[in-house]
Amino acid sequence: MIRKKVIAGNWKMNKTAAEGAELAKDILAEVGRETSVDVVLCPPFTALAAVGQCLEGQAVKLGAQNMHPEKNGAFTGEISAEMLRTLYVTHVILGHSERRQYFGETDAFVNKKVLAALANELRPILCVGETLAEREAGRTLDVVRRQTEGALAGVKPEQLTTVIIAYEPVWAIGTGKVATTAQAQEVHAFIRDLLAKLYGAPLAQKVRILYGGSMKPANAPELLAQPDIDGGLIGGASLEAKSFVELVRAAQAAG
Repeated sequence: MIRKKVIAGNWKMNKTAAEGAELAKDILAEVGRETSVDVVLCPPFTALAAVGQCLEGQAVKLGAQNMHPEKNGAFTGEISAEMLRTLYVTHVILGHSERRQYFGETDAFVNKKVLAALANELRPILCVGETLAEREAGRTLDVVRRQTEGALAGVKPEQLTTVIIAYEPVWAIGTGKVATTAQAQEVHAFIRDLLAKLYGAPLAQKVRILYGGSMKPANAPELLAQPDIDGGLIGGASLEAKSFVELVRAAQAAG
């Protein structure tokens, strides 16, 4: 099955509204009309409106980096799915390793967010992945299974293909350690096999699974050529238009 590749840029806590708009315009000048690859920009909350205005009428989509599962209420500093929808956000990153590590997000809390996103017609980019200690202990697949099953609890079969999964080996992000292509493909194939057990093979074949372990222009072609790697959730390389556009081009070439 041919799955449309996805290149999503996670800007993390970088770029003011003005800087974000400038970066978006530079990216749009190169790939603004790109339709063979789904391109998503995920700026910080404060830049969503400015970047969203730049994306109006373009093929590139707007994503948020997080959201709270409740519709509203006394949750200081949080943002709801409904608030994101008013800014024409279509995608939202959920369960990122940094949210789990620094803010104590559990599988159960991530699951609430996934269900809330789907209920509000937002497309979750669900992050799963193991730490260095977990990999060295031989627990990679157990951790990925637990996080994936936990986050998808209550997700109906008809909702599954709305979800994009991003595998991020936490130990390969900003550490200088690099997962081999074979290591990445192994976990992607494991996730797809797990989805087949949970939802059946036909649906599992439709789900896009992205690699979030420091994909760069140098390693993207080899990674994107793997049968179960459907794109990338891009961190550092998304903060500069040239490198991000190169990744979109690599996804185009990989088909």
